[in-house]
Amino acid sequence: MRAAARQTRTAGGGIRGAANVLRQEMTTLTAALRAADLTASEWLGAGQLAVMLRTAYDPAIGPTLERHGQLGQDLATAGPVAVTETWDRLRTDSGYHAVLWISEWPRSMVYPGFLAPVLLSTGIGRSFSLLCTTLRTDQAARDIRKKKVEYISDATQRARIGQIEDASQSAEYRDVLRQEADLTAGHGVLRYTGLIAVTAPSTNELDTAVAAIEQAAIQASCETRLLVGQQAQAFTAAALPLCRRL
Repeated sequence: MRAAARQTRTAGGGIRGAANVLRQEMTTLTAALRAADLTASEWLGAGQLAVMLRTAYDPAIGPTLERHGQLGQDLATAGPVAVTETWDRLRTDSGYHAVLWISEWPRSMVYPGFLAPVLLSTGIGRSFSLLCTTLRTDQAARDIRKKKVEYISDATQRARIGQIEDASQSAEYRDVLRQEADLTAGHGVLRYTGLIAVTAPSTNELDTAVAAIEQAAIQASCETRLLVGQQAQAFTAAALPLCRRL
């Protein structure tokens, strides 16, 4: 409400004005997706949102809600009955959860389905969220300049001590130059955050599932880290359809 205060006042003010602004943003996003040759499903209604929330916190109830379409449609009762957060996991109703952060993406060119080992392995309950944060043009330009200065300084130091530059460093510098060229051409720069929420009915099964996902991430040329000390916040961003930005 604070971020869109001016637009809300222009649209009539209050909750009604905020709803009008949100509806305009939804229409704009749908049109942009179609222009990018992407097909989006319909926007979730209150009942669908309630079912997704309920299932995320209480996985055991999912099959029942699927069989009986009218159950779990109330947002007022969609939340968990109880939540317990520990250092490296989260327990909610019938599920144990752990959230992994993709800290390193592939450093070389990969095929479009490179995340298949992470997303398509059977026998593991998980949800994957890819958060794309748009950087302001001035901030993106500063970040690119900083990376260029760091690379040139490192290259000068390596040359001074006689150290040979490896392929990964050259690839990183080419990527920075490509981002700079895209920014100069008028394209935006996005910062990607990948989160994987792993869910299991017991702690032992959760540990096994997390280990399997970590191994699958290595096969996909990615590195993952367990978000210790912030599992509740991470679960909200990774597993729930709330579009919370980190």
